[in-house]
Amino acid sequence: MNAYLNLLIGLAIGLNLLALGSSRLPSLINAVAVQGMALGAMPFLLEEHINWMVALVACATVAVKGFVIPILLRRAMRTANIEREVVPSIGYVPSLLLGAGGTIAAVAFARTLPLLPEHAGSLLVPGSLASVLTGFVLLIGRSKAISQVCGYLILENGIYLFGLLLIHATPLLVEAGILLDLTVGVFVIGIIVDRIQRAFDSLDTRKLTVLRE
Repeated sequence: MNAYLNLLIGLAIGLNLLALGSSRLPSLINAVAVQGMALGAMPFLLEEHINWMVALVACATVAVKGFVIPILLRRAMRTANIEREVVPSIGYVPSLLLGAGGTIAAVAFARTLPLLPEHAGSLLVPGSLASVLTGFVLLIGRSKAISQVCGYLILENGIYLFGLLLIHATPLLVEAGILLDLTVGVFVIGIIVDRIQRAFDSLDTRKLTVLRE
């Protein structure tokens, strides 16, 4: 089971690097969508006897992260008529180096942690830490609002991945609550993105610094 789990986590880590190195917003949105679907399927690999609540939360995660949120982001992208992040605050090569270095550091750090035997051979901790770091880099290093939303989603994926360590001890209603908060947060961000576009005819969040009372 760990082999399939590690395969999905490895895919998620690879998508982190793809997100950091891509200037095209459609590629970034697709990376976030595939990562969300991969993480949503992981409870089926962690639970030997799947129950209806686990299946419901997992399916909702796949549907929301893999389809609903990407559709909203693509709609916002078409409305704003933008395809690329042209001038990021942190360049793509430095972003990739940060992501790769952070992933290596996460793997090294995870080996020092006193994990349960069933988690000792998995990449849950390195994958979660690498995703959180990737999310922060995208939030800080990108200027387009849609790119920052994708960074927020990858950051949440890292938190979700870390939460899978406690899937047997923590009620899945907590995960359902996180998913609900994520969905509401993306809807709110979508409204903000629309207001930025109408006010500045651009989604560059750096333009917000010119606002005055």
